[in-house]
Amino acid sequence: MYTRIFIIGFMGSGKTTHGKKLARKLEYRFADMDQWIEKETGKTVPEIFKEEGEAAFRKMETEAIHALSKEKNIVISTGGGAPCHAENMELLKSSGLTIYLQLAPAALLSRLKNSKSERPLLAGKSEQEMLETIKEILNIREAFYSKADVIVDGLNNVDERLESIIRR
Repeated sequence: MYTRIFIIGFMGSGKTTHGKKLARKLEYRFADMDQWIEKETGKTVPEIFKEEGEAAFRKMETEAIHALSKEKNIVISTGGGAPCHAENMELLKSSGLTIYLQLAPAALLSRLKNSKSERPLLAGKSEQEMLETIKEILNIREAFYSKADVIVDGLNNVDERLESIIRR
């Protein structure tokens, strides 16, 4: 059984929701990378983006991956862009099992337009602009996400499929 499981995917794909459930079933610890960064810096992700910029945030994600990849018996929900910068995807894959929660742009929009979380990459955009941005970003990130060890449809029976994958 894997001692480290990384859940990757676009913002709004359910990484944290399903990661927490999987961690409970496995009796593992759960870590959300964005929350880990917020705790370490004392700033929210939107504050980091605004005050320090995206490049600084991406560096923090790499540092978080290095730190969290030393933990055992843990399920980690990465930030949506984390696998797509530096050598992060290779580091994730060499450190544990990577699972990509895959969703179509329309499904992501449906989740994100009603999200209570502030999403810096979508802030201030109309619904149509959000959809176009999701498509553009997802088009770039898909090359990284698709390198995951396992790809799971993020819409149907996600928790059951995740548990069955892990228990194999």
